[in-house]
Parts: sequence; C-alpha cells; structure tokens
Amino acid sequence: MKITIEVAKPGEEDEIIVRCASLDERLLKMIQSLRVEDQLTGYLEDKIVKLPLKEIYYFEAVDNKVFAYTAKETFEIRKKLYEIEQDYEQTDFLRISKSAIVNVSKIAYVKPIFNGRFEAKLKNDEKIIVSRQYVSSLKKKIRI
Repeated sequence: MKITIEVAKPGEEDEIIVRCASLDERLLKMIQSLRVEDQLTGYLEDKIVKLPLKEIYYFEAVDNKVFAYTAKETFEIRKKLYEIEQDYEQTDFLRISKSAIVNVSKIAYVKPIFNGRFEAKLKNDEKIIVSRQYVSSLKKKIRI
C-alpha cells in the first residue's frame, strides 16, 4: 500500500482520497475509524463534559441509563448502549454482555471462570464479567 501525504494550502479543507482496486474489509475499517469522533459528551452532576474515548474504560447500562467509567469518575451518557456499540464498532470498544461494552485497550488480563464466562481485570483494577456468548468476539478482538 502506498501512502501519500500532501500539506493543504492555507484556506483549503483537509481531504482524504482513497484509491483502491477493491474496497475490502480492511479499508472499510480504516475509513470508518477516520469518521469516528474521538470524544463523547458525558454528564456529571450539573456539568457537561467532552470525554476523550481513550479515557473510557467501559460503558454500562443500569436502570435504563448508560454510564461511562473512566479511571476516577462515572459519567452519564445520553445514548443507548446499542448506539454506542454501532458508533464505535471499528474502535477498541467491544460488547461483552447485554449491559456492558469494554475498551479492550484498558484490559490488563482476562481469565476463564465458571460456565464459559471470562473475567476481565482492567488497568484501573476493576473486574468485569464477559458473558460466554461474547467470549469468542473478545478473543478475536484481542487476538488470543
């Protein structure tokens, strides 16, 4: 693959042109990752905060609300879990249960537990359970 970078002239809009013989899955993922915003709006008490995706450890749905967990704080997100899953499917985020999506780059390790489920220990020392129906997706995503 050849990559050419040209610096735009002052006043010109940034532009990405993809020239390919066929649009395969690898290119589609690359294009999708360019379209994804790297921030998400979160709500904490009376504050509205722009959360960088790289700081989010996981999302969890509780009582019809979705929360984003960072190293130190928990923010309410005004999106449904399935919307987050769709919006960030080409990133490091992966559904691990009916009520949770994890940032796989924040996983320190995983280990099998009973009934085919896995336990994921995150880099902030929290532990979350990976339901057995999502274990194979997790293995593919983290390449084990």
